[in-house]
Amino acid sequence: MVKITVVGSGASGVHFALSALKKGHQVEMLDVGYSAPPNVNPEFSFVDIKSKLEDPVAYFLGKNYETVVSPDFDKEIYEFPPNKMYIFKVPPGFKSDSRNFDPLFSFARGGLAEAWTGGSYPFNDQDLALFPFNYEILKPYYEEIAERIGLIGDRDDISRFFPWHENLLPPLELDENSKIILEKYQKRRKLLNRKGFYLGRSRIATLSVDKGDRKACDYSGRCLWGCPSDSLYVPSLTLAECQKYEHFSYKPGVLVEYFKVNSRKRITHLVFQDLTLQKRGEIKVDNLVLAAGTLSSSKIFLDSVYRQTGKILKLEGLMDNRQILVPFLNLSLMGKSYNPESYVYHQLAVGFECEKTSNYIHGQITTLKTALIHPVTLQMPLDFKTSTYLTRNLHSALGVINLNFCDTRRADNQVTIEPDSTGKQDQTTLKITYQSIPDEKAIMSSATKRVMKFLRKLGSIAPPMMIHSRPMGASVHYSGTLPMSTTDGPLGVTPDCRSRDFDNLFFVDGTIFPFLPAKNLTFTMMANAARVADKVF
Repeated sequence: MVKITVVGSGASGVHFALSALKKGHQVEMLDVGYSAPPNVNPEFSFVDIKSKLEDPVAYFLGKNYETVVSPDFDKEIYEFPPNKMYIFKVPPGFKSDSRNFDPLFSFARGGLAEAWTGGSYPFNDQDLALFPFNYEILKPYYEEIAERIGLIGDRDDISRFFPWHENLLPPLELDENSKIILEKYQKRRKLLNRKGFYLGRSRIATLSVDKGDRKACDYSGRCLWGCPSDSLYVPSLTLAECQKYEHFSYKPGVLVEYFKVNSRKRITHLVFQDLTLQKRGEIKVDNLVLAAGTLSSSKIFLDSVYRQTGKILKLEGLMDNRQILVPFLNLSLMGKSYNPESYVYHQLAVGFECEKTSNYIHGQITTLKTALIHPVTLQMPLDFKTSTYLTRNLHSALGVINLNFCDTRRADNQVTIEPDSTGKQDQTTLKITYQSIPDEKAIMSSATKRVMKFLRKLGSIAPPMMIHSRPMGASVHYSGTLPMSTTDGPLGVTPDCRSRDFDNLFFVDGTIFPFLPAKNLTFTMMANAARVADKVF
């Protein structure tokens, strides 16, 4: 039995742990672990919440209206609901500072994926061209993760970008808007394909059939506020499964700060802050797996080197997917009522072929149902009364395509640490710097024009003034600071994700990605974490 210490309970951490536990290893998991509030009346639908809850306004907008979005295009145009704000709570003593990058951190039980929308897309061989392995190596682990989390998929045109694998569930029922979009696409499929447009069903981590204690989607319309039936997968579900093993221990309330190293460059101890007792502690470590998220794992690594040697390193190559939101109006649904008994998140995905296949653009199509509509109303270039009237009559026709663009490792994009001004080693600030590629504006402009043409072919229009480029950092697809490769050298990892600087240190989160395709990376992180647990331990 091997003893393994895992830092972080996010998507990659829990799936690494579960795979290691199934092999009989002893796993302890250290985590800040802020917990979710109780699920309010899980038997209620969205409509029931509005009509039966004593204070629905507090549920939807917060007791102090903290999730009301002001009409400001320089910032985000939507906010997370009140009951998910715990996911982004930062513990005392954790400091960060960034330039041209708006990072989100999570110290919650389950990590950032407690707030994800379930998009789970395997990387193909083109996506993995800079990785030290191909799709066939990851395929069995994609299949294993799909079985664990419950993953919907279909063989259709979009499958050309997402390799087919086993253990996919049948799709959910489409809402009316999505159904019309898909039908119109199928009628004009050949023409659209010739122009490089392909549309199909999203791969989403949501149950269409019952699975163990989790129930199939009941179309309650409450996805955004937390699925009451656990049909939408979140990592805390796998953490609960890990806790059934006798040789697993979960220790919340712990903020890991740095590790100690002996003369043979092996990690011997972890130093942490006990947030309950408000004092520093230390534990012995045999094998350390960092799965705290790219930024937090990077900070632990940087702080450890600094405390050991006094050196302040810079980790280059930070990546994140640029995202552009393209709102649209399905003309055939204008004036019609919407059905709140629907799955809220994206059910359709669109792929745009580019001259360079590595520059493939991925889009997720979300039609507006029970999501908050006040941000849409406020962004209309009209007076409030007219905007409110239009929103009510256009609700069922509204949707948005979230376009994702690939990113590459570049020296200008880096993370480092800055010691406290007093010179104390136990106080550092994580410094993040990001510079977009020089021709990004031209690339974004060309892509949005293509999307607008695509929508027109499907009987929808996209008002140009409402297209919104999200700030870098908004997608939370952070990666690339300690990349895997076959080349020996410092500040990287081996193909099995072992640190090239410390022999008993492993990374299983986004830190190790050498390239970031235009796809959600969480599914691949989970699959790779399972691979490392299987092949190394």
